Amino acid sequence: MPREERARRAGTGPALNAAAANLDRVIHERTRLAIVSALAVNASLTFNELKELLRVTDGNLSVHARKLEEAGYVACMKSFAGRVPKTQYRLLATGRRALEKYLDHMEALIRATREG
Repeated sequence: MPREERARRAGTGPALNAAAANLDRVIHERTRLAIVSALAVNASLTFNELKELLRVTDGNLSVHARKLEEAGYVACMKSFAGRVPKTQYRLLATGRRALEKYLDHMEALIRATREG
């Protein structure tokens, strides 16, 4: 069997590899995808709500949320409830578009793999 045919059958053809390489790496990471997905279905979530929902550590959530904030996908609002700090996150329009594009891309990869 020719190499190209084996690659196509294995789902690793050039087109599929190129499509996979073009995934949004900011969102593709598991914790960041979970944050963006949670915010896509909630108007906003606090740091503690996200931490509990995703079952991650403070440090892990903080690093990933900051990466999303730097990409312009998530807004972070800090306030105080009395003397207790409160951090609230919401998904920005840019983040929603990036998530939609990412999901479309993943669906296309899934279709290509199944059709291959």
